[in-house]
Amino acid sequence: MLRLLMTLLTLCLISPLYAAEIATGDTTLDAAFEQLLDRNFDVKEQGVAALAASGHPKTGDLLRGILEGELRYLKENSRLVWMRPGADGDHAIDALTGDDYGVFSSRKFKKFAINNTMRGRLRTFAAERELHDPDPAVRLRAVNAMLDDVQPEHAALFSGLLDKEQDPAVREAMSEVVALARLSADDSAQRRHAITEVADSLSPAVRNGLTRLAKNDPDEGVRADAAAALKKIEDKVRLYGHVETLFFGLSAGSVLVLAAIGLAITFGVMGVINMAHGELIMLGAYTTYLMQQLMPDMTGLSIVLSIPAAFIVSGLAGIAIERGIIRFLYGRPLETLLATFGVSLVLQQLVRSAISSQNVPVSNPEFLSGLWQINSVLALTYNRLYIFIFCLLVFAGLYVVLKYTRLGLQVRAVSQNRSMARAMGVRSARVDALTFGLGSGIAGIAGVALSQLTNVGPNLGQSYIVDSFMVVVFGGVGNLWGTLIGGLGLGIANKVMEPWAGAVLAKILVLVFIILFIQKRPRGLFPQKGRAAEG
Repeated sequence: MLRLLMTLLTLCLISPLYAAEIATGDTTLDAAFEQLLDRNFDVKEQGVAALAASGHPKTGDLLRGILEGELRYLKENSRLVWMRPGADGDHAIDALTGDDYGVFSSRKFKKFAINNTMRGRLRTFAAERELHDPDPAVRLRAVNAMLDDVQPEHAALFSGLLDKEQDPAVREAMSEVVALARLSADDSAQRRHAITEVADSLSPAVRNGLTRLAKNDPDEGVRADAAAALKKIEDKVRLYGHVETLFFGLSAGSVLVLAAIGLAITFGVMGVINMAHGELIMLGAYTTYLMQQLMPDMTGLSIVLSIPAAFIVSGLAGIAIERGIIRFLYGRPLETLLATFGVSLVLQQLVRSAISSQNVPVSNPEFLSGLWQINSVLALTYNRLYIFIFCLLVFAGLYVVLKYTRLGLQVRAVSQNRSMARAMGVRSARVDALTFGLGSGIAGIAGVALSQLTNVGPNLGQSYIVDSFMVVVFGGVGNLWGTLIGGLGLGIANKVMEPWAGAVLAKILVLVFIILFIQKRPRGLFPQKGRAAEG
């Protein structure tokens, strides 16, 4: 008797919960949501189907709300609401009208319980409604959502939509759904035909579908076809992996070229071992930081203006170093090495005292952010792509200056035979100062590029000074083409070896290669020509 009374009491307590009625004003919605409140998941699934078929303008939002757990049932007034946290508590916002019913305890909100089967159905129903949205981004999201639960009947649905779809990205995603749906067909002949259609696809979802067929399909012919198609796709994936490695190598090499090309001028023309070259790069990076502080709301414009500003700042610093110190030490490479090393320490401490001893933030503009998604397995980052292009532009500009201007003619004359150039009336001291300023200005421009890839701090230049000398010596002292090809080649070699050797060992192997190479060709890949160079 006591057990019977306890059972009746429990039923009395919980019965209101399951006898709840939804009062939205729409009888179709009310009936569907009352089924969703049922404890039986079969009944709940019927409620999901009824909701999807209701035709209500808010159906898509309601389906997404159930799926993501944001839609609730408010016991206080039997309304469907969004539970929105606020400063004073959880607000109940009507899901259909947007009315704010006030603050309620979280216990007053009831969440709609769903299982994995219902999640799949909800995702499919929500996506099917969004397939007709005028916004291509919404349609693409809907198609991608259906990739997780592709059914054979989706082939007919998307085949009809493909004829009307104009957006290339949405069409590609729809084609993947059609292919996956056909891979799940009951007839083995249809599955084999579907395999031939997706043999060129790089989509991860398609590859997963082929892998499943290759391992588990009951038809031996289907398994063989799936395995062959999968091998063909994997070969293409590896090819694109090599392309990606090449891109990373070129981007790393372009950084080396930017860091070394200014040093190639000063070292090649003047024979000066400038250990402060890295700090001139650092000044360019800090110029970018200061420009962003002056223009906080115009990040893109500040980056563009930083290029000439960094060239001027680092160029003037280079001229000051040459006029104040280096001109007294020509012909004494050891003394120039020690003197410029001291200058590098002074510049580092100057930045620490004037700005900060910690790294400073430099923001990336919008056009340098994000990825260029070429296909499902290959994406190129915009910042590295633009820096590679920027490297080529800097090289081209410097080449034009040295090849077709009066200054360039004098620089080449002094670098090839200083004594003869002086005899012909070339003011070598002025050329030395301008050459050192030009090389230093290029280092400043390199600092602008590096500020978009790495932390900007007082020790920024120290990370690139050794690599810069290595590129210059490998390419051929004073030869711009040697610097370009040497820098890009070393960057590619480093990235090719990193996957199997590791970052540290790859750098060591590159260094060992350069040492052995210099033993055979002491003057580098492209040795400078001229009487002075020959001597």
